Amino acid sequence: MSSNANDERLPFIAGAVTGAAAWVVGYLVTYLIVATDIRESPLHQAVEAFDGEAATYEMVGWVFYNAHLVDTVFRDVPLLGTHAATYIGSEQGFTPVLYAAPVGLLLAAGIGLATYRGVSAPTDGLLAGMTALPGYLVLTVAGVFLFEVTVGGASGAPDTIPAIILAGVIYPAVFTGTGGAIAAALADRT
Repeated sequence: MSSNANDERLPFIAGAVTGAAAWVVGYLVTYLIVATDIRESPLHQAVEAFDGEAATYEMVGWVFYNAHLVDTVFRDVPLLGTHAATYIGSEQGFTPVLYAAPVGLLLAAGIGLATYRGVSAPTDGLLAGMTALPGYLVLTVAGVFLFEVTVGGASGAPDTIPAIILAGVIYPAVFTGTGGAIAAALADRT
């Protein structure tokens, strides 16, 4: 099979746009759920007091990456050094329902891409769904740097390598691929 034939079969541009859209919508859903609580949190108030600027969008980003099983890493914190944290679950954390946002959106992206291409074989659906990966990966990598908060010599940000591997590659590959395969299997039955 030639490269051109493969380009016609797989929705690379639509996939990249869909992947980016799934990432943005996932971040916005997270923002709507947690931003108010973050603004009122002692950590945010301390950052705002020392830095003079709000860090709401960055801290929402931390929670968004936590929903992908990526820790937030704090470096050079006085008296604590370097440590990791997650803000989903536990008694004082945000609702575990946040874990479902990236999964659901990526499944929907895969289903949409496979349906858009009209595939009927699960392997074709898997491949069509996975075309969302580049768009999701690019925004995931950018977010690692956009969501860094530095106050004095201390900083907090999503853990870089797990963010790229888990949130940027594994999550979109598994869930968009699965969504695409499901759509193809269902299309084959009808």
